[in-house]
Amino acid sequence: MVLTELKPGSKGIITDLSSIDQSIQRRLLDLGVLEGREVCYKCGLPFGGPCMLEVSGQCIGIRKKEAMRIHVECL
Repeated sequence: MVLTELKPGSKGIITDLSSIDQSIQRRLLDLGVLEGREVCYKCGLPFGGPCMLEVSGQCIGIRKKEAMRIHVECL
């Protein structure tokens, strides 16, 4: 399952980031988005806008395109 398939407010464990471009993957790692971390999908904005998620107590916004490449296991 990918991150955008979670219902708003649902949590999951990040299982795979390998399908994301290396430069974006490095930026996500700097923000604390790592494999094995718990992530809470807050919301996705309309018209293909960014997605809000919470990782390690901080809220971040990422493009829907990148969020669709983050694989998670639902909790």
